[in-house]
Amino acid sequence: MQKHDNKSKRTKFKLTTLAASLLLASGTLSAQEEDARAIAERLVDEHFQNSTLSREEQIEELMWFAKAAEPFRDMDIQTVAEGLTTHVYESEVLAEAFSELTGINLTHNIIGEGDVVDTMQNQMQSGNSIYDGFVNDTDSIGTHIRYGTTINLSEAMENEWADYTLPTLDLDDFIGLQYGTGPDGSIYQLPTQQFANLYWFRHDWFTDPDLMAQFKEIYGYELGVPTNWTAYEDIAKFFTEDVGEIDGTKIYGHMDYGRRDPSLGWRFHDSWLSMAGMGSQGVPFGNPVDDWGIRVNEDSQPVGASVSRGGATNSPASVFAMQKAVDWLRDYAPEEAQGMTFGEAGPVPAQGHIAQQIFWYTAFTADMTDPSVAVTDDEGNPLWRMAPSPTGPYWEEGMKVGYQDVGAWTFFDSTPEDRRTAAWLFAQFTVAKTTSLEKLMHGLTPIRESDIFSEQMTEMAPKLGGLVEFYRSPNESNWTPTGTNVPDYPRMAPLWWQNLAPVMSGEVTPQEGLDKLAADLDSTMNRLARANVFDSYAPVLNEEQDPQVWLDQEGAPKAKLDNEMPQGTTVPYDEMMEAWMAAGTRQE
Repeated sequence: MQKHDNKSKRTKFKLTTLAASLLLASGTLSAQEEDARAIAERLVDEHFQNSTLSREEQIEELMWFAKAAEPFRDMDIQTVAEGLTTHVYESEVLAEAFSELTGINLTHNIIGEGDVVDTMQNQMQSGNSIYDGFVNDTDSIGTHIRYGTTINLSEAMENEWADYTLPTLDLDDFIGLQYGTGPDGSIYQLPTQQFANLYWFRHDWFTDPDLMAQFKEIYGYELGVPTNWTAYEDIAKFFTEDVGEIDGTKIYGHMDYGRRDPSLGWRFHDSWLSMAGMGSQGVPFGNPVDDWGIRVNEDSQPVGASVSRGGATNSPASVFAMQKAVDWLRDYAPEEAQGMTFGEAGPVPAQGHIAQQIFWYTAFTADMTDPSVAVTDDEGNPLWRMAPSPTGPYWEEGMKVGYQDVGAWTFFDSTPEDRRTAAWLFAQFTVAKTTSLEKLMHGLTPIRESDIFSEQMTEMAPKLGGLVEFYRSPNESNWTPTGTNVPDYPRMAPLWWQNLAPVMSGEVTPQEGLDKLAADLDSTMNRLARANVFDSYAPVLNEEQDPQVWLDQEGAPKAKLDNEMPQGTTVPYDEMMEAWMAAGTRQE
């Protein structure tokens, strides 16, 4: 499902029949309804003044929650999410508001991302109900469609949740619904936050006439937003070696991290290989070969990650991508970056000595816009911008361009139905049009197109360095999470950092590390299939054969290019943004 296909279907928000029925024909309300309306009015005025709905529409939406929650009043419900700013807002503001409005004692727990995955895996395998609802990344969609324990939201909304699904939920308005959708078209996960990885650069340096002239003299083309990896490397070398320092401060043309740590896995399975062009064409993920290098057959069954089985995890494109990761970290990033984790490296560009970063999460936007940091001017305007990341030499038109993280509400059949339904009401509360825009303005992780095109975001846009413009273009849909080819994300994701950390430290070559990774992915899929743990879409591995048989065929895996570093190409930022926005059409 693509969000832009649904624009024509959208209609203006109207009072729902259920919400309207709360108003008695005489124009008076029962005492309980009066209480609910008073709470709803106060919540809107105190917490949710920013919304794409009118105040009265917000109040009616909140009164629907109060009415629908009556069977669950006084229940204690526990939900869980990782510690992003957005989820902290859900925990501290939305959970309290929901509890007051509905009488459900809702606790939205904040724990580490790894702990969320471990607890979810425990609940799926044990059948014990640990939490009543999870916010789990849609990277695990391949897991959820296969184990038969995740609630099919599409079916639930038509059946047991028919009376408990917000009539104004407006699924067509969600920008990332396709990422929590299975091959059968059913929704398994409902997005509650979303952010992308993009290219980040110092706009003030890139537009400095002296630096522009110096770059042109040395490299023979214009300093601008790089559109391929050759230009990114040239710019990294330029700022690190040719410029060296600005205003007496040592500067670097690249930033990354390389410590042996689970977060190193995110660095690579979050689409690094596909940015180089390793996989197949297709969005939201390559078909038949995805951004992990896993090939599936026509029935969505994984058949292998190794080139010898038709996969691409250890293909020439992947080797090229890993070699560049090693070289750039060593040659153009601060020396201490090699010992950093994701969390430690994230704030570094805000310190003012980094020229560009090819792979930067927009979740750091709020940190980059703080007036106290070195990369904003005296008025608090960003000296930096974000733009589409450059693509590698194996990339082809029609492939995904980068990664998006989509945290989404996920429920399991091990949770008693009444508790699960109460948690479903809270999940909808966190994404309802009454609350979603205010949440976006706090966490900058959009989920609704109506919010992205709101007047409030138009007003905020100049301070956000390109975030709003990114999400207003349909090209945004080319940045996608891990897809359905990965059959067991919790078990398979750790294989990335375990095998690629030795590559980053120089203990093994990129080819050796990727060969081991591909073999481990295949071994894990084969073992799980033999254990008969999957309810559907189980792996059926291809027999191994000479890798050249696959490399000689069309598409992924792709044979090694004669020239992996063609002429560098750049585009001026303003020109790039003009083309970017021209691709989009403002929603009606």
